[in-house]
Amino acid sequence: MSKSVGKTARFKIQRRLGTELPGLGKPGALERRPYPPGENGNKRRKYSDFALRLEEKQKIRHHYGLKEEQLRRFIRDAKKGTAANWTGQLIGRLERRLDNVIFRLGYAPSIRSARQLVSHGHVRVNGQKVNIGSYVLQQNDKVSVAEKAQQNQIVLRAAQAPRLELPDYLRKDQEGGQEVGVIQAIPGIEHVPFSFDAGLFTEYYAARKA
Repeated sequence: MSKSVGKTARFKIQRRLGTELPGLGKPGALERRPYPPGENGNKRRKYSDFALRLEEKQKIRHHYGLKEEQLRRFIRDAKKGTAANWTGQLIGRLERRLDNVIFRLGYAPSIRSARQLVSHGHVRVNGQKVNIGSYVLQQNDKVSVAEKAQQNQIVLRAAQAPRLELPDYLRKDQEGGQEVGVIQAIPGIEHVPFSFDAGLFTEYYAARKA
C-alpha cells in the first residue's frame, strides 16, 4: 500500500471492503456509513465469486500494508516445502513481520506507524537494532523499543490505548527494567484480527501463479 494513503483513503478502503482493518489505524470507518463509498454505495450490490475472493485478498493486502508483489513474494515463500496449508503458513509469516508485531504489542497505532518506528532505528530484536519492517521473527525472539523512542508521543498514546488486545502468541516480560515482547508461539489463521475467509483467499490464488 502506498505511503501516501491518507486518512480519508483509509476510511474508504474499509468501507469498500465492508470490514474494519485494524492495521490501517483508523477505527470507526463503518459506524456512520456502513456501505461502500460513492453515490451508489448504499445500494445493494451483487457479488460474483471472483469479487468475493478478491475482497479477501484485498483485506490481507491493505491490513498488512503490502504491495501486490510483496504479498505474492510472501505467498511463494509460504508455498515452499511440504506444507499443505500454505494460507496458514502465510498468515504465520505476516503476523510475525516486525512491523506487525510492534503494532500488536501496542507500541504503534497502526502497522504503517510501526513500520516507521522500525525504519527509523528505534526497534531492537534480541538486543540488536533491526530497521527492516518486513523482517520475519522466529519463536522465542524478543522485541523492544529503544528507551529514547519510548517517550515519543505516538508510542505513548498507542500504549495507553492499544488498537487490539495482545494476541496469545505474544507475551510481555520485564528484562532489566525494560518491557520486551516475546514470540511465544507461531500464529495461525485464527489470529487474523478481522473477519477473514481463508477458503476464498486460497481459491483466489488457486488458478494464479504467485
